[in-house]
Amino acid sequence: MDRSRSRAAPVVDSSCFCRVDRSSVAAAARRLPVSKACVQPSLRASIHPLKPPRPAGDRSSRGGQQCPLLPGLPDDLAIACLIRVPRADHCKLRLVCRKWRRLLAGNYFYSLRRRLGLAEPWVYAVKRDARDGRVSWDVLDPSRGAWRALPPVPREYAAADGFGCAVLGGCHLYLLGGADPRRPGGAMRRMVFYSARSNRWHRAPDMLRRRQCFGACVMGNRLYVAGGESGGGGGGLRSAEVFDPAKNRWSFVAEMAAAMVPIVGAVHGGRWYVKGLGAQQQVLCQAYSPESDAWSVVLDGMVTGWRSPSACLDGRLYAADCKDGCRLRAYDEAAGAWTTCVDSKQHRGSSQAAEAAAIVVLHGRLCVVRNDMSVSGVEVAAGTGNQRWETLAGKAHAKSFVTGLLSNLAGRGRAKNSILHCQVLEA
Repeated sequence: MDRSRSRAAPVVDSSCFCRVDRSSVAAAARRLPVSKACVQPSLRASIHPLKPPRPAGDRSSRGGQQCPLLPGLPDDLAIACLIRVPRADHCKLRLVCRKWRRLLAGNYFYSLRRRLGLAEPWVYAVKRDARDGRVSWDVLDPSRGAWRALPPVPREYAAADGFGCAVLGGCHLYLLGGADPRRPGGAMRRMVFYSARSNRWHRAPDMLRRRQCFGACVMGNRLYVAGGESGGGGGGLRSAEVFDPAKNRWSFVAEMAAAMVPIVGAVHGGRWYVKGLGAQQQVLCQAYSPESDAWSVVLDGMVTGWRSPSACLDGRLYAADCKDGCRLRAYDEAAGAWTTCVDSKQHRGSSQAAEAAAIVVLHGRLCVVRNDMSVSGVEVAAGTGNQRWETLAGKAHAKSFVTGLLSNLAGRGRAKNSILHCQVLEA
């Protein structure tokens, strides 16, 4: 009996099913563009959570198989668990192993948190010490209600003045311009940004003009700057620029109607309103529209008496109505005037420490940040008379108005720090 006939047929055919005639392949290649022949995913290996490159001799793999993020679970389920860990504990997750550190160092982890509504907003305050003039910054976790000091800011901004601050993408904090500490009387074009995801500072393209004491805002995820001073006795500036993070470059936009040094600014109704001082120390207010790329002088009731920190919530503009920010007012477009909408009736006085330095939007509430690092939040949408103030950080109305006034007269109301900028970052 022939042994070749008695041998059983193989269960799986080892022949290649992709084998075709070479002439047909060449004909297909002539019909298809080379760039369209193979579509590759636009994901960098450095941020891919599931298939990171494994160096030779890596001890994390056994038998040629990679160790999972969590033993006994597929990596997709493990990521679904890890993205629910509170943001305050992410620094501990990075210390567990190399694979966890790699996961949290990329954009995939935090993009997924934001897509699922799990991103947590924190408040970042850039402040100046009243004693030595050094610039530092702290972060506030609203769930814990306590400020925490952060590592030093970049060296060029440790003693700078008149610099701008803005947030792009919800997680990148930009510091730009300002007085140059290395050149007395000069200004900088430098720009750096901090990533709340990687917890690191990075360099960014410099501005086209040197400027300090200028205005900055974000519209359509683009950073706009305008006005200010060039330093060195150059006078005020009319020029304006825009930074597009998608193109990673600056470009000029239309010049302002008049040179000015902005004091306050706000984005409302798709326009950027800037109020400040002109070349002759006169009060000016201008508005920029990115659609028409044009500036216009504003003379309506919105700019009358508008000199305090402000913020826009649900399409409505709010501003502090008193020095300590315990009374807020809103701009009524129909009437063309400001009206008081929230009053806590528990004022802290007019001392520098209790002065409202910024107003930010946090979890749908307006939060007033003061120089003494106390933060109070209120839901303005609750209706007149139904708003309830909540203390997020600091003591709740520790001093009455009379006590704060006496402390200010005695010289004890001077703030230890003055908040320069206050922004909200998500991660």
